Amino acid sequence: MYQPHMGRSSLELLADPDYLAGPPSDATAGAEASDEGSAGLSGDLTGALTGGLTGAPIESPPQDELQALDAYSRVVVAAVELAGPAVVSVHVGRPRQESIVAAGSGSGVIVTPDGYLLTNQHVVHRAAAVEVGLINGDRVSATVIAQDASTDLALLRARTAALPALSLASKPARVGQLVVAIGNPYGFEATVSAGVVSAHGRVLRGGDGRLIEGVIQHTAPLNPGNSGGPLVDSLGRVVGINTAIIAAAQGIGFAVPAATAEWVVSEVLAHGRVRRAYLGVAGRTRALDRRLVRALSLSTESGLEVMAREPDTPASRSDLRVGDIIVAAQSQPISGVDALHRFLSRWVIGESLQLQLLRRTQRVSIEIQPIEMPQR
Repeated sequence: MYQPHMGRSSLELLADPDYLAGPPSDATAGAEASDEGSAGLSGDLTGALTGGLTGAPIESPPQDELQALDAYSRVVVAAVELAGPAVVSVHVGRPRQESIVAAGSGSGVIVTPDGYLLTNQHVVHRAAAVEVGLINGDRVSATVIAQDASTDLALLRARTAALPALSLASKPARVGQLVVAIGNPYGFEATVSAGVVSAHGRVLRGGDGRLIEGVIQHTAPLNPGNSGGPLVDSLGRVVGINTAIIAAAQGIGFAVPAATAEWVVSEVLAHGRVRRAYLGVAGRTRALDRRLVRALSLSTESGLEVMAREPDTPASRSDLRVGDIIVAAQSQPISGVDALHRFLSRWVIGESLQLQLLRRTQRVSIEIQPIEMPQR
């Protein structure tokens, strides 16, 4: 019986042309060898993967196996070995009648050794109980510290310590750069996929209707359950938090950038929540008459029309009126609802700002002092 795999590692077999070609004769023996060789190879690879991702600490492979890996494989393997131990599965329970039932799962990444971890807000939304699965197989309970639907991020804290943690990349990944996604699609823990950064600056709509800006588009395959898992570079640094796919497409995944995740974490750790400036205006995007744009030398061809002012808010306490069209804030053009949200997300809470309005056919300026957006 042809058994070229006896006593040899799977990576040695992949590098052996005689093994890949099969036995020189005897079709029956060849078929038996193919079946047995495939089973042995599958078992070896499965053992290598599960051992590499769940074992702690991870041992470096022998030198001959390293030589059998091509450059691409070495980069991916190194990234997985660095980042894998800090990736967790997130299991959510939601209330049903008088009990809590399992209601789905996602992924997460530990960002501090004392148990703080990031995941997607949509993974833990309305969760009554959360557990995280660690790389060593343990399951521990976790508390949702804060959720931010505007970025689809949530910060959790696992009730344990001395955990492996990953750092958030200080610089964005470059277009074309290799990236690796690690997560738990369909409950298959510690699943690895690789791709490249396709583009920066994509825009997604958050759960509260606001735009998530600067989103990374990449080609690493994602599936349900990858949500909240990290997208890492070759050094194991988190460049993004995977958040969405286009179901009918191939090779199109999206991740919230590390810079946004870092801002959310810093806001939560400093204030216990994510804070944003707020005016209390309900409005809609309104196209402007081009003759009026030219006559008043406006820098935008659309603005935000005020439809209502919420009571006891900066808008209701100011001279802002229903029917006014906001065209600028601090001389920055406001072309609609999303532009105002974008401006306010960067404005200091409590600091007065100047709004430029179009009131009928007149250009008017008013001062208004934003407050912290109330929690909903």
